[in-house]
Amino acid sequence: MEGDFIVGLLKLILINIVLSGDNAVVIALACRNLPAHQQKKAILWGSFGAIGLRIVLTFIAVWLLQIPFLQVAGGLLLIWIAIKLLKGDGEEEHLKAGTSMAAAIKTIIVADFVMSLDNVLAVAGAAGGNYLLIILGLAISIPLIIWGSQLLMALMSRFPIIVLLGAALLGYTAGEMALTDKAVGHFIETAFPIGHYILPIGLAILVVVVGKLLGRKNSTLVDQN
Repeated sequence: MEGDFIVGLLKLILINIVLSGDNAVVIALACRNLPAHQQKKAILWGSFGAIGLRIVLTFIAVWLLQIPFLQVAGGLLLIWIAIKLLKGDGEEEHLKAGTSMAAAIKTIIVADFVMSLDNVLAVAGAAGGNYLLIILGLAISIPLIIWGSQLLMALMSRFPIIVLLGAALLGYTAGEMALTDKAVGHFIETAFPIGHYILPIGLAILVVVVGKLLGRKNSTLVDQN
């Protein structure tokens, strides 16, 4: 029995390492333009909010995923968040620092709520209904998300291309969410067999293109003022 518990815990840790990637990307994108002294606070509160949401969603995800069009709506919201994060590159410096940190935490929590609907099913399935395992696995994922987001922020400051890749990943995730929607997912894959590949990739490209265009527009307006 103890051996099964340890094996189950190791499985959950591995799953959370994989699933924490999206969360780390969102946190890094949302916090990258904050003053250095506020970044750690935003990462900490955003990460705990994300984990708390994931714990709650674990208990209700199966029910939520049965709601038609919920995944499509979540995907659209995630696209909007990704474009907003990409468009805001360099824009946050014109905002008040306190407002920026609050906005970053809000963005992190909303985005994680959207992305966690699918993720928590994997966690719940691997735990086999053992809620102690679920909570332990999620608790262990907290430092993984915090460390991952800090590493990504450091890399983003040195390699700006990572910002584009992160936003594209969120767009790709939105496409995958639409394909798993109870109401339209089966229709998309039946009517457009290659839609399984085209939709996520197309949305990833869309997020990058629209985000950069809007970002340039904002920069032009700022320069004119």
